[in-house]
Amino acid sequence: MTDTDYTPPSIWTWEKGNGGKFANINRPTAGATHESTLPVGEHPFQLYSLATPNGVKVTVLFEELLVRGFTDAEYDAWLIDIGEGDQFGSGFVEINPNSKIPALLDRSTEPHTRVFESGSILLYLAEKFGAFVPTGAAERTECMNWLFWQMGSAPYLGGGFGHFYSYAPVRIKYCIDRFAMEAKRQLDVLDRHLADREWMAGEYSIADMAIWPWYGQLVLGRLYDAAKFLQVHGYTNVVRWAETIDARDAVQRGRMVNRSFGDPALQLRERHDAGDFETRTQDKLETNTD
Repeated sequence: MTDTDYTPPSIWTWEKGNGGKFANINRPTAGATHESTLPVGEHPFQLYSLATPNGVKVTVLFEELLVRGFTDAEYDAWLIDIGEGDQFGSGFVEINPNSKIPALLDRSTEPHTRVFESGSILLYLAEKFGAFVPTGAAERTECMNWLFWQMGSAPYLGGGFGHFYSYAPVRIKYCIDRFAMEAKRQLDVLDRHLADREWMAGEYSIADMAIWPWYGQLVLGRLYDAAKFLQVHGYTNVVRWAETIDARDAVQRGRMVNRSFGDPALQLRERHDAGDFETRTQDKLETNTD
C-alpha cells in the first residue's frame, strides 16, 4: 500500500516515529514529559521562545516598544529548543499548557500573568503599553481583523504547505498542490489589500508584526526555500511592504533573538539587555551551545 491509496482504519492508533522532521517530538497527548524549571532573569517580562515566525512576532514587538521609549518593556528571552522537547518541560507547560512557543510570563503583576499564543501576547503587550494598536474604533477593529486573519491563515502556510513541501517524509502531489494553492490565495489577499496601503491597518501595528514573520519572510525567500516554486515575486505589493518592515532596526534585532540556526551572525540565543546585540561573538554562541 502506498501513501496515495491509504484507507483509514476504523480507529486511529499512534505509530511512533512515523516520519518527518519533527516525528520524535510529535505525540497525541498533552502535558509535561519531564520536570524542568525555567530560568528567570531580572526583567519584568520573561519570554521563552525560539526564532520561528511565531516567536519572531513577539521579539519584534518588544524591540519596537523599546525603540519607542517604553523602558518598562525590557525583557529576558530564553531559548526553548523544540527539537529537544524543551516545550514539554513542566515549567514551560505551566505557562503554556499547549506546549508551543512563544510563552510569556509577566512578573510585574501579582500574581504573575502567563500569556500564551503569539497573537494573545501581541495584544497583551500592545494594550499594556498603549502602543501599536490604533485607538479609533474602526481602525482598531481593522487591526484585529488582520491579527486574527493571520492566526487563522498561517497554519495553512506552515502546517499545511510548509510541512508537506519541506518536512514530510514523502512528497505527496495532492497535499503540496492543495496547500500551495491556498498559500498563493492568501498572498493574493494580502497583495490586493496592500495595493493602496502602506500598512495592514492604517498605521504600523501588531497586525503587521504578526503577518510579516510568515508572509513577509516568505516573499523575501526565507521560508521553506519556496520563493521560486510559489513565484512570490509576483506579489509586488507584499514584497514592497515586506522590504519596508525588514529594514526597520527593531525588526532586524527581533529576528535574531532566540535564533539558534542559520547564519551565526544573525543568532542571539538569549537576550537579556540591548548590549547583547553588540557583544555577541561566535565564541559566545559556541559557549551557549555547550
